[in-house]
Amino acid sequence: MGKKLVVALIVIFLLVMGALSIKVSSAPQYGLAGKGLSGIGVIEVNGLIGASGSYLGTDTSSAGQIMKAVREAREREDIKAVVLRVNSPGGAAGASQEIAIELDKLRDSGKPVVTSMGDSCASGGYWIACSTDYIIANGTSITGSIGVIMELTNLQELFDKLGIRQETIKSGVHKDMGSAGREMTEQERAIFQDMIDDSYQQFLDQVRQGRKGKITEEKLLEIADGRMFTGRQAMELGIVDGLGNYYDAIEKARDLGGLSSESKVEVLNANKFWEEIFLSYDAGNVLGELISPDSQLLFD
Repeated sequence: MGKKLVVALIVIFLLVMGALSIKVSSAPQYGLAGKGLSGIGVIEVNGLIGASGSYLGTDTSSAGQIMKAVREAREREDIKAVVLRVNSPGGAAGASQEIAIELDKLRDSGKPVVTSMGDSCASGGYWIACSTDYIIANGTSITGSIGVIMELTNLQELFDKLGIRQETIKSGVHKDMGSAGREMTEQERAIFQDMIDDSYQQFLDQVRQGRKGKITEEKLLEIADGRMFTGRQAMELGIVDGLGNYYDAIEKARDLGGLSSESKVEVLNANKFWEEIFLSYDAGNVLGELISPDSQLLFD
């Protein structure tokens, strides 16, 4: 009886996974056309930007997978232009910066890149958008949020109430900076602030480079305090180039790439069901997040 139940459960599981796989693989790909024709590559950035990808559909974009798609667009001769479709509130600083570096290499190859903003393209999302040639937002897209944040939690009083005592053995005085088990010292706070300030200056440099000639230094410093904007406000400020939707971005990419209206559109990093299950889930990273201090720099 027990063996039959196990077999039945396995069969049900496989049937469900198979059905989901078919559903995902048959999802529309924005007009994917036959191979062999010159066209536009679409690269999607959905959810928080991080080093690791999503797990079973959670909203996280893997920097590694996005960079792989960008490199593919650069290397393929049939891809003449790229649309970066961003629907992200931001994420990890390093991951956003890595993606932007690959986008700069793509543009240096002579292929134009157009950003299409979805509901949001803020903070780290806006960082990577600044590494494209033209930015299109919806009027109600949320963008901006130019800034850096690090949030740390002090659980010392809670630990004391629960009778938990944290023992730390370290090689240097600052090795446990950001520990949740004690108060932060003023020297540690100054070190963290220096890190934030340096990352913020790098963010400003990214915007200066990406929006050169489109926004004044005075205006940039005035608005780069973490505040967010609608797409229409951003247009007026000069931090986006135009208003429109995904299909407007496709047409702009066709124009910049010198492509005809019949040119194909291919999503280069479309989700693949089994790949998402077996490759995107980074158990080691999850474990590390559980046992390490939360001291990640975020464009969020």
